[in-house]
Amino acid sequence: MNEKRILLMGNEAIARGALEGGVSYSTGYPGNPSSEIIETMFSFKDKHEISVEWSVNEIVALEAAAAFSFAGLHAMVAMKQNGINVCSDFLTTVALDDLKGGLLLVVCDDPGPLTSSNEEDSRHFAKIAQVPLLEPSTPQEAKEMAKWLLNFSKQMGIPCILRSVSRLSHGRSGVTLDSIERPKAEPFFDRDKPLVGLPHLVTINHGKLLQKMEKVQQIFEQSPFNQYEGPDDARLIIMTTGLGFLYAREAVETLSLTDTVGILKIGTTWPLPAGLLQKYLKQADEVLFVEEIDPFLEDQVKVLYAETNGEMGAVKFYGKKSGDVQGPGGPGVGEINGDVVLDALTKILQRERPWSKDYAQKAAAHAEKMLVPRELSFCQGCPHRASFLAIKVALDLDGRQGFVVGDIGCYGLAAGATGFNQIKALHCMGSGMGNASGFSKLKSFGFNQPAVAVAGDSTFYHSCIPALVNAQANKADALFVVLDNSVTAMTGFQLNPASCGVAASDLINPIPVEELTRGLGIKTAVLDPVEDIGKAKETVYNFLQEDGVKVIVFRHVCATFKKKKIKDGQRSSARVDQEKCLGEQCGCDRFCVRIINCPAIQYDSPKAKAYIEEDICNGCSMCLQLCPQKAIMLVDTATGEVVK
Repeated sequence: MNEKRILLMGNEAIARGALEGGVSYSTGYPGNPSSEIIETMFSFKDKHEISVEWSVNEIVALEAAAAFSFAGLHAMVAMKQNGINVCSDFLTTVALDDLKGGLLLVVCDDPGPLTSSNEEDSRHFAKIAQVPLLEPSTPQEAKEMAKWLLNFSKQMGIPCILRSVSRLSHGRSGVTLDSIERPKAEPFFDRDKPLVGLPHLVTINHGKLLQKMEKVQQIFEQSPFNQYEGPDDARLIIMTTGLGFLYAREAVETLSLTDTVGILKIGTTWPLPAGLLQKYLKQADEVLFVEEIDPFLEDQVKVLYAETNGEMGAVKFYGKKSGDVQGPGGPGVGEINGDVVLDALTKILQRERPWSKDYAQKAAAHAEKMLVPRELSFCQGCPHRASFLAIKVALDLDGRQGFVVGDIGCYGLAAGATGFNQIKALHCMGSGMGNASGFSKLKSFGFNQPAVAVAGDSTFYHSCIPALVNAQANKADALFVVLDNSVTAMTGFQLNPASCGVAASDLINPIPVEELTRGLGIKTAVLDPVEDIGKAKETVYNFLQEDGVKVIVFRHVCATFKKKKIKDGQRSSARVDQEKCLGEQCGCDRFCVRIINCPAIQYDSPKAKAYIEEDICNGCSMCLQLCPQKAIMLVDTATGEVVK
């Protein structure tokens, strides 16, 4: 075997494991913390002759991947925790099939959350769908599990789930690579063995699935992904899974408890290896559960313990249910870390902490004093800034106390100052249009406030089309604004069906949003809000005065993507005319800094005039249009000549 050890991110390791496991097709929908899995598969695409795509949403991704499995080849689909909700309908039905090739679903949870609208624990779906679930603790184990699960899925004829979390997906460590052998099987779908979920077959197939899971459990009893470390006679055992294993090990070593406390790492989280767990339950007097996010392992082990009718002896359990494992937000809320486990152990064993508990808070407070305070902001040159200003002014002119409803994405920042605090309801992808349709139906109850729904171009194709069709079919009175910046910007500039112009490539066949909306008979306007903010304001205002469903497509390519994509050629940057700038005397208290809130606009001191960091300015010209003193100009960065 030709072994090579390299530094890999957890997501890169998962992709490598799938490649080593013989994957032929990889699909997914971009969403942090999972995006790098499919991005890495794209880097393998040509050399290893595999098929890779960004699908329009997660259920389509899983359905497409399943087709490869039906034909006898291995397939992998990747998503974040929100995405498993979207694909759950198909997951719970495809689990009843007898698969011919491996089907691996990788879901990356986001405890905290760091970039999500919830911190859902996706492990529950393994129990709902009755499919095997593994949880890695390191990038090396993530690679090995992905590789193993693809072939195990084929062996058992069931889809399998690999669950990661943010810190593992984006953490790095050394990973030993194994050889890559491409599958030699020819794809073939056997028409004589249909895969159909007709009602009279469901109970039969469900029974077969449960029998398969019994075999899976027997295999998991001997799995090398489960391991124990510590003394054979440990009376306190930490039962853990995923990153909790590393946190537990760190805490045990810090408190010098390696000779007295045992750690049982469960990598096969569902179905649980009952025999292995019973072995250690018989040994222990006390058990501490360490896991993210919900007490999933804790609940299942307690059920197992209760079913033994006291044969295990008296065991005292500590974990999220007892309140012994919790961060600042409480049990089952937010991330855990070594300190959380340390706190639990010192409390249970009545030990002293080796360092002050508030050390981290003091360090953070000290660092904060050295930072210049600034609101969370859109990127420099972001077209969403112009879009939300246009919407804000139009709603103010309309005078009916209208408001904006939206969802998660770059534009979700418009719930704060960078988007003029416009978004007033923000939930799952595509929820804004459904909300707006519902608000419009309140008219018969005396409600007169217009609701403007906003969504990005990728989100439009992911989740908004059914809501749009529903609104049109049911005669809603709603304005839908599509913020089309040509790429799925928040998750790393992935292409989507609306990608065109500077973002176009041979990987996608662009479908402009307006072609679809006009095909539905919906009045649609398309304009660039950055180039003409005045026209953007006017269009939003006029559409608010009309009845029925209306769509405005604000189209301007993501400035950060454009800067990365076009590395050569003419570039322009804004510059402040220091003679015209009023500094602190500006009528709006430095309008350009406080209102436009662009990261490229700075000032040195309370009395200094504004200036622009030309190295990071994207030359969008929005500040030129909005500066009340007309003190900003656009210059060619190569020649210094004024462009506008």
